[in-house]
Amino acid sequence: MLCLGCGDMFLTAVRYLWAFPTTCVGLLFVLPTLVSRGRMQVVDGVLELHGGFAEWFLRRMTTVPGGASAMTLGHVVLGRDRGALDRTRTHERVHVRQVERWGGLFLPAYLLCSLWLWLRRKNPYLDNPFEKEAYGSEFHPGADSPRI
Repeated sequence: MLCLGCGDMFLTAVRYLWAFPTTCVGLLFVLPTLVSRGRMQVVDGVLELHGGFAEWFLRRMTTVPGGASAMTLGHVVLGRDRGALDRTRTHERVHVRQVERWGGLFLPAYLLCSLWLWLRRKNPYLDNPFEKEAYGSEFHPGADSPRI
């Protein structure tokens, strides 16, 4: 008997397993965020955390001037608040797909790209090819770019 959809389920499982090393980093934020009155939700198979520790981390511990609105760590997305998650969802889902392609190599590749750009006196965030791909997915004529 042929299992319809089994192939899709298998590929989904492989993508989640391949991304799991990076997702583990994101999972480290669950308990501190929930204990500090943050919230979590699952949207399209991605765990989204916002408020509490996640908000504090994004405001104070990122290199983006003024802090980041959201950040993807595998199948976990941190957001300052629910509105930030809503505004950045398209952008952050591109990063989720990037992690599914790169697996545990995503964070080192992203950071090495940023370092290389910084050494070349370029913007380590906006000139990063991972960010360029994510920003390219969301631009519409006349639309403001979200502050990530």
